[in-house]
Amino acid sequence: MDTLRAMRYFVRVIELGSISAVSREEATSQPNVSKVLRALEAELGTRLVERSTAGLTPTDQGMRFYRRAKGVLEEYREALDEARGLTERPAGLLRINAPVAFGQLRLNGIVQRFMSAWPEIEVELILEDRYVDLVEDGVDVALRLGRRLPPDAIARRIAASQRRLYAAPAYLERRGTPAAPDELAAHEFIRFAWALDAGTLPLERGGESVQVPAGGRYRINNAMAIRDAMIQGAGIGLCPEWLVDDLLTSGQLAPVLDGWSAGAQELFLLFPSRRYQPLRARLFAEQLEAEVATLPGFA
Repeated sequence: MDTLRAMRYFVRVIELGSISAVSREEATSQPNVSKVLRALEAELGTRLVERSTAGLTPTDQGMRFYRRAKGVLEEYREALDEARGLTERPAGLLRINAPVAFGQLRLNGIVQRFMSAWPEIEVELILEDRYVDLVEDGVDVALRLGRRLPPDAIARRIAASQRRLYAAPAYLERRGTPAAPDELAAHEFIRFAWALDAGTLPLERGGESVQVPAGGRYRINNAMAIRDAMIQGAGIGLCPEWLVDDLLTSGQLAPVLDGWSAGAQELFLLFPSRRYQPLRARLFAEQLEAEVATLPGFA
């Protein structure tokens, strides 16, 4: 029996929840996957999954074996990558995951320059705001904004951008410009839909800090849509400088309560939970760190 193949089939059966999904992924038949799983159970002398009309459920022994088997497969992949890296050229597919707005406004240009420098590297840029399992989704490098990271993340902080208040000049002409934090309560505030500090806004200036109410009827779960709403005069928004730098330069937005901020939004570089990184991923990470430091709105 090909033990590594059997372990791979078993691990994916647990993760995908069905034999048919694994057979499609492995380009083989369902009976073949079932046969391999039965052979693995026979070799181990224990039942790994319970089969029923509702699907497959791992037994207690199966879950313990799944955790160990997944670790063994990751170690095996590391060993292969490391061996290949001894003679590796910067080539192949690089999968990058990043937040939507950052990808559109800042990352796309960096990726284009990277591809020009390394013509044998292909790039798949996946833009989404949700957290993904880097190993399971085959991601080589990920970028995340904010301090809330997965507990097992292998992350490196590479930059930060101050979060400040902005609004369109037309909105400020219509509603007036706040002169102090407590005047924000009389204004429309465009909020991120899943903000943890809903209803209040922490602001600081020098050594002074305040918590002010920040009410508003409009909540959005996308940074690009928040930009657009602010341009249209829907209200005051709290944004990192990198997100609105171009709009400040063009005069489409203006700062509100200059000198006050809500702290920095941090940018992290994330890697899969394996020690070795392909050369293409290491080269991209190096270029990314060097270029982000020069982008408008980042420090």
